[in-house]
Amino acid sequence: MNEQQQPDEAEVEDQLDDELDDEDELDDEDEFDEDFGALPPPAAPVFGLGDVPEGYRSGFACFVGRPNVGKSTLTNALVGQKIVITSDKPQTTRTVVRGIVHRPDGQLVLVDTPGLHRPRTLLGERLNDLVRTTWAEVDVVAVCFPADERIGPGDTFLVNELAKVRRTTKIAVVTKTDLATPDRIAEHLLDIVELGRATGTEWAEIVPVSSVGGDQIPLLGDLLVGLMPEGPPLYPDGDLTDAPEEVLAAELIREAALDGVRDELPHSIAVVVEEMGLREGRPEDKPLLDIHANLYVERDSQKGIVIGKKGARLREVGTAARKQIEALLGTPVYLDLHVKIAKDWQRDPRQLRKLGF
Repeated sequence: MNEQQQPDEAEVEDQLDDELDDEDELDDEDEFDEDFGALPPPAAPVFGLGDVPEGYRSGFACFVGRPNVGKSTLTNALVGQKIVITSDKPQTTRTVVRGIVHRPDGQLVLVDTPGLHRPRTLLGERLNDLVRTTWAEVDVVAVCFPADERIGPGDTFLVNELAKVRRTTKIAVVTKTDLATPDRIAEHLLDIVELGRATGTEWAEIVPVSSVGGDQIPLLGDLLVGLMPEGPPLYPDGDLTDAPEEVLAAELIREAALDGVRDELPHSIAVVVEEMGLREGRPEDKPLLDIHANLYVERDSQKGIVIGKKGARLREVGTAARKQIEALLGTPVYLDLHVKIAKDWQRDPRQLRKLGF
């Protein structure tokens, strides 16, 4: 390609053809021995950002709940831009990603966490530990209960666990109200009140919302900011997340790979961005961001599913992911994807460490 030209669709898709070469299973001598992975974002820096209006509030709120209750979609709705991947597959979120909401009266830092679940692998145990650690480090924990599902044992278990965190303010958020009737929502609110009574949990607020329709999203933002302590902004104006761009790109690639795959496969997919940077020699007004990433699966049969016949599915993944990354970062992207096998990585402490868990 002529480096003075913008990439076209044909070139972006052709870049994936090399993927069809056989990749060996990882072993102790493989390139996987290097420390890769989507590391948790660093602690929020505190800036002296000049005069702060009287009564200005800032702090951290965490969305928790069973898998696939709308936590990530809610985070994106409040931030006003997609910074967290979403999927109809449970346990999509694997890292703590912070979204930052800027307002005249305060700054709200939203912490999206994995869904608390009954772990079946070492990965699941570590994700649950990550959730519990986050509960104790935020100002407010918002428990999400989808309006189209009844309160179940998983909700009771989660709220009982949360009740052990004494000092953190707790609110309840009824999500997905666009999928339920007004009568069903009213019944759901009463069930949440009863759940609080049964578990000894005092809800500071209970609010129904629809992230898809935007219903009561501004109200939820008002309520959360009002529960934050007074203090200066924690992040500079304009920052929407503190996650590194490599982490965001890896998550968007994984989101594209999750779309349409079999039920058991999503938990087996991990993505690592090996290299990412602006291509040298490009004019400033025509930048091109090169991203080279590996998709890791646990078995050879899964590798075939991700690649698809003659690489067709991997091309679809690459095209979808590239468009999302370009929309988020505002730069044309050349995306190079490869699929590799990391046998049983969800149960292997060494490989989990290499993948950042």
